[in-house]
Amino acid sequence: MKNTHLITLLMLCIMAAGCGQKAVGQTGKVVYPAIELGNMDTSVNPADDFFRYCNNNWLKNTPIPEAYSSYGAFYEVDERKDYQVKEILDEVSRDKRAAQGSIAQKIRDFYNAGMDTVAINARGYCELLPYFEKIDRMEDKSQLPGLIGLLHYEGFGWPFFQAGSYTDWKNADRVIMLVFQPELGLPDRDLYLIEETREMRDKYVEHIANMFRLTGTDADLAVEKARRVLAFETELAKNSLPIQECLDPNNLYHLKSRQELQASTPVFCWDNYFNAVGAPAFDSLNVAAPDFFIALDGIIRDTDFGTIKDYLRWAVITDSAPLLSDDLVAEDFNFYKKYLYDVEEQNPRWRRILDKTSDYLGEALGQLYVEKYFPAEAKARMLELVGNLRLALRERIKNVDWMSDETRARALHKLDCYNVKIGYPDKWLDYSKYEVTPESYFQNVRRAERFGKERDMAKIGKPVDKGEWRMNPQDVNAYYNAELNEIVFPAAILQPPFFNMDADDAVNYGAIGTVISHEMTHGFDDTGRLFDEKGNLSNWWTEEDDAKFTERTRQLVKLFNAFELRGQHINGELTLGENIADLGGLNVAWDAFQLTDEAKSDKRIDGFTPAQRFFISYGTIWRTNIRDKAFEMRLKTDVHAPAEARVNRALGSMPHFYEAFDIPAGSRMYIAPEERATIW
Repeated sequence: MKNTHLITLLMLCIMAAGCGQKAVGQTGKVVYPAIELGNMDTSVNPADDFFRYCNNNWLKNTPIPEAYSSYGAFYEVDERKDYQVKEILDEVSRDKRAAQGSIAQKIRDFYNAGMDTVAINARGYCELLPYFEKIDRMEDKSQLPGLIGLLHYEGFGWPFFQAGSYTDWKNADRVIMLVFQPELGLPDRDLYLIEETREMRDKYVEHIANMFRLTGTDADLAVEKARRVLAFETELAKNSLPIQECLDPNNLYHLKSRQELQASTPVFCWDNYFNAVGAPAFDSLNVAAPDFFIALDGIIRDTDFGTIKDYLRWAVITDSAPLLSDDLVAEDFNFYKKYLYDVEEQNPRWRRILDKTSDYLGEALGQLYVEKYFPAEAKARMLELVGNLRLALRERIKNVDWMSDETRARALHKLDCYNVKIGYPDKWLDYSKYEVTPESYFQNVRRAERFGKERDMAKIGKPVDKGEWRMNPQDVNAYYNAELNEIVFPAAILQPPFFNMDADDAVNYGAIGTVISHEMTHGFDDTGRLFDEKGNLSNWWTEEDDAKFTERTRQLVKLFNAFELRGQHINGELTLGENIADLGGLNVAWDAFQLTDEAKSDKRIDGFTPAQRFFISYGTIWRTNIRDKAFEMRLKTDVHAPAEARVNRALGSMPHFYEAFDIPAGSRMYIAPEERATIW
């Protein structure tokens, strides 16, 4: 299945990065400009459209590559990183002397097997046949829980529901089992239910039928099976929580005993499922969406057994398609990328296999990446920046005028308890139990899924490992994790223009500074604030402060709801958490920048004051072009506002921005003081 439900709701990560034109200095070192002036368009009035003032020449001169649904600064940095990783893979893939069992051997054989299209095409879909046979051999629905457990263990998406280890939100020192609603074939449950997406559903049926046909089903029967799959997934969608309800963690915590879960679903034998998926003994679990599972029990009871088998076969096919022969890869791409997002062509195969290698051998590859591309001085500089930004956020919390001393003290304590992870883990993941061979790409992925599932199940009932990372060093991203009260910045994001060792402070604070403080602010956004300093879901706010916070967020929702792009309005409630973090991140980074000598000097560079360079730097990291279909889909499903709004709307509530660019009342960027959002 293709849609990943965000159980880890508070890892809704900022995704921003970029690069300018590079030059080689006298020492041979690649030098990146602090701000690429050629990307700007100073004929645009910054008071009317600051996003285009910063980026218009780049927007006009940078077409979206055919393999992308959107393209921006983040993708530029990600591409640069991919070429760095490719250098590593090219070297490792030719190393015939790598010791058996070493990370070099595993990376080599995984990557080479994925690149062996001759062998992959020769196999076609034959490696799916054993799973088809298991599905076909089921004699009655009593065998269904065991088969679902097997498919989950083997990593074939999440048919029927999701399950895995998770931090207990009311006892954040321990790991428990969690079960949640399923992944669905379409990107959001509402796409199954509204009239406006009927054409999309018709195309989805056509796609499912094509995939059934390519894996051995008669063409007419394939269409009938596809219609049954859509009908079944529609029933699952009807009973799934909408994405906005999933953003409130209180909606997703329902601690129950195994006996209580079983009593609520008499048709489905949970012991058989947990045994098949490899779960250890446990007494209680979080049933994150209890009403869904009650409904699911009835759906299983009332659905024709043949339809259930069709749905299971579809789960195996759609999850496996990118690993199989060219005809299946192409059909998968044509629907999920070309039709849904208007992507014109696939990424080259080496990039697709690189991504899979990073998915399944992420920290093994990360070790090699860090050794080659992440200097120690970058980590030291980042730690210094984080320290300054933490102090700035502390001062803001101390001085907000709407918070009581009682809640303020708890907020400051939570901030003091933040754990900061930069670059790479202190302890690398041990891959010794993961076997990789050169023979079969598909089987390497299946073994990786089993390896990951066994690790996941082994955590249940154990203390939380606070040293574990949920991203790889080579990921161009960052996150805040409320369960561990931590902020994490992988090595790959710490490069220009986000983080530039040669740039002035204004540029670094406007870029990586806002990213760091964005993640810090997530601890105090509409969901992060519901967790305490230990990661427990706990209401540590006074009733009065809770009401004041909620009232202030309403103004931010109102501002984003009113912001129109391409004739459509942003969903201010869906994007609230990220918008709080953007605005808070700007304020905190600005305050921290004011402590530098550069901010106090008012020295101009390239004709811009330090204050102007701070805001220009922020604006440029969001440069993005996006296709119409992708834009429409993200408006419905993405918790991040479109890039243009993240610049123009967030800055509209920043008083210092008005001063830096002399923004007059009545201009398009102007928001009256009484209508601006002020939270952190």
